[in-house]
Amino acid sequence: MAPARAGRKAAVVTAPVTAIAWPARGLAASLHRRVHRHLASIALGLVVPLGLLVAWAAAAASGWLPEQILPAPRIVAETLVEMVRSGELAQHAGISGLRVLAGFSLGAGLGLLLGAAMGLSRRVEDTVQPLFTALAQVPTLGWIPLLMLFLGIGETLKIVVIAKAALVPVTLNTASGIRAIPEGYREVARAYRFTRVQTLRRLILPASVPPVFTGIRYGLTKAWTALVAVELLASAEGLGYLLVWGRQMFWLDTMIVAMALIGLVGVAMDAGLARIEARLQLWRIDAR
Repeated sequence: MAPARAGRKAAVVTAPVTAIAWPARGLAASLHRRVHRHLASIALGLVVPLGLLVAWAAAAASGWLPEQILPAPRIVAETLVEMVRSGELAQHAGISGLRVLAGFSLGAGLGLLLGAAMGLSRRVEDTVQPLFTALAQVPTLGWIPLLMLFLGIGETLKIVVIAKAALVPVTLNTASGIRAIPEGYREVARAYRFTRVQTLRRLILPASVPPVFTGIRYGLTKAWTALVAVELLASAEGLGYLLVWGRQMFWLDTMIVAMALIGLVGVAMDAGLARIEARLQLWRIDAR
């Protein structure tokens, strides 16, 4: 009888341990799969850039193109290290970053307010939409000559141009996202007698997160490209200025460094907004 009781006690003790172990194993396996997929996606995304880098190095080594047209990757890397050590690259990147931060904040903020007003009020939409659509059809660069007459070529011009570039996509996506909320959701809110604040917090904000953030991400992309364009035309500092200066002096290695940094910063900003959007999507689910 004693061995039987001992066996039952052992089963009682090991059962909870087994019940805890199984979820832990499942969680570890799920985490392993997610890490594996993430690393695989990163590796797949590096295939084309690494292939282009190898082709670039081969073309430079074989002498297919002279260094005056396409400097070797080694020369570009040396220029990059030199510019980083001297602080020149950080200085220009910091100036461009502050400009895009100020302009994008202004444009996106106004775009959210205007888009929300257009999406919530049919009267505001009918009043603003025709003129806004007409002004939005003019490319951002097309406004620069006119704005130069009123604002000069100082920092105000750059911030206004960047703000205009961000304003249009943020406004349009915010307005369309709010208008696209199903009418059934609004009827439920009316049935529960939500106040305006409750309707905004529990219905409009959660339901409009995806289109609004699509507009914000697109607006940031447009703001970054507008920054580079306006720095190409009217600036003595910034990453766009580095492109112009490198072209004028035939320093193609400097041009390539500036181009690479512009691309990397743009990708990093978009990835950061994508992470924020993913977190807000979780908040959207919890808010329902």
